[in-house]
Amino acid sequence: MPELPDVCVYLEALERKVVGHELQAVRLTSPFVLRSYDPPLDATFGRRVSGVRRIGKRIVLEMGDALFMVIHLMIAGRLHWKPPSQKGMGKSLAVFEFAHGKLFFTEQGSKKRASITVVRGEEALRGLDPGGIDVLGSSFEDFDAALRKANHTLKRALTDPRLFSGIGNAYSDEILHAARLSPLKQTKQLSEEEARRLHAATRTTLRTWTDILRAEAGEGFPEKVTAFREGMAVHGRYGKPCPVCEAPVQRIVYAENECNYCARCQTGGKLLADRSLSRLLKSDWPKSIDDL
Repeated sequence: MPELPDVCVYLEALERKVVGHELQAVRLTSPFVLRSYDPPLDATFGRRVSGVRRIGKRIVLEMGDALFMVIHLMIAGRLHWKPPSQKGMGKSLAVFEFAHGKLFFTEQGSKKRASITVVRGEEALRGLDPGGIDVLGSSFEDFDAALRKANHTLKRALTDPRLFSGIGNAYSDEILHAARLSPLKQTKQLSEEEARRLHAATRTTLRTWTDILRAEAGEGFPEKVTAFREGMAVHGRYGKPCPVCEAPVQRIVYAENECNYCARCQTGGKLLADRSLSRLLKSDWPKSIDDL
């Protein structure tokens, strides 16, 4: 799923490409993508895009007169800017048509989760906001208060959009590795020093990757939006050497995701139980990275 760094770079590209330009029409190539009916989608036609903003992982196009179009990419949604002569694009959900180009909204896979929602008024827009704080603009005190609202694992807390805005599976792995903290450590067990370390690692990781993706996109449109990137320390690097200690990166598989971590850097050498492998191996499951 595109997370805060990806969404920020998308917003910067959209600001260059569509802000100040008239949206002629939105052509739906997959009708399920539209999740609202009032205001109607065609209420946005013929309006100039007056601005863009982010709500969590959602992209908001400001259409004037308190009318907003909200794009939620979910896991597999992507945006692509093409010249006006482009006729179509594979896996397309919708095409935003401008005189000087077309914005294609695509989604890979068959889950059909990505969406477009049209709302009127700031209050309706706030209704789409899960409520998590923006870590880049928050103090340590605000971060710590959000972190300790309930007793969760650090992995779950960081990826909860009601607590923190824009952090998902990929960057939470990178943040926890940078903070040298176990993904399964409970939030209520954190010392103040650990919480401050986590706050600093969160801000640094998100800023660093935003800068990397911004440089990669340049003045163009970001076309390589992925959760798996060269240069990441642990995410998507199961079995590969940790860049700090060279121990093999470990993982915990759950639902549709996996959590990647370095046992030596983050858990004192302890291997965390994986639901599939540890149940299969039972007593043969190694307890430490050295046993492995």
